[in-house]
Amino acid sequence: MAAALLGCSPRYQPPLTVGTNTWIGYEPLYLARDLGYYEGANLRLVELASSTQAMDALRVGSLDLAGLTLDEALLLAQEGVPIAVIWVLNTSAGADALLAKPGITTLDALRGKRIGVEQTAVGGYMLNAALAQAHLQVSDIRVVPLPLDEHWPAWQANTIDAVVTLDPVRQKILNAGGQVVFSSADIPGQIVDVLVARQSALECCRAQIERLIAGQQQALTYLREHPTPAWQHMAQRQGLAPQELGQALAGIDIPDARMNHTLLTQADTGLAATAQYLATV
Repeated sequence: MAAALLGCSPRYQPPLTVGTNTWIGYEPLYLARDLGYYEGANLRLVELASSTQAMDALRVGSLDLAGLTLDEALLLAQEGVPIAVIWVLNTSAGADALLAKPGITTLDALRGKRIGVEQTAVGGYMLNAALAQAHLQVSDIRVVPLPLDEHWPAWQANTIDAVVTLDPVRQKILNAGGQVVFSSADIPGQIVDVLVARQSALECCRAQIERLIAGQQQALTYLREHPTPAWQHMAQRQGLAPQELGQALAGIDIPDARMNHTLLTQADTGLAATAQYLATV
């Protein structure tokens, strides 16, 4: 009888797992969860310490979807990880930055200095772009490999002279006297965060993925119409004051559904063109 009852029970469906680091551009996903937009959707948002962890989890299949920068997605695709870019979450317009200690105000002044960077993620791309602008070589600086969760402790401990980081850490370092010597505003349109899905998730769970994206879009509407309470929700997870959260959001552009359609379909000016440029770099 027990065997018969088990045979008639609904098949267990594990939740669709979506991983991100603490980047400000992923916050609308968590805002949607806080506002109840994913109620009953069998989704699980997983907060990770760094993009490196998200990439590793996608490699081994312990995540179904993840938020990554486009260059990180290209690296995984090059390795043969079965993923597809399905949505553009945001474009960085200053929220990714190379910050230096007080007294270091130019890129050229970084010569010989210790620079912290998460090399396996977008930080490596940002550092290369900054060095190219300053006509410096990697051999002209001292690279200190640091995952995102170690940026702020290293800054406080003075074990680095500069760091390539992102919000909310960027905001904390600015409050501590850090100087912006290079940012994503200097390379407009190149730091793009996207939602990627493993092929297995696309084959089994399209309805859940649609709910995930629809919730994110609902959260963006809430953010536009009720900015102050939205900042209060998001500031708690980011460890920032609500006004600081608002300032951080000013450093990114978040496309709506219509803009996503444009970015994902225009071959010459959309995401495909950006991907081709990044692949060449």
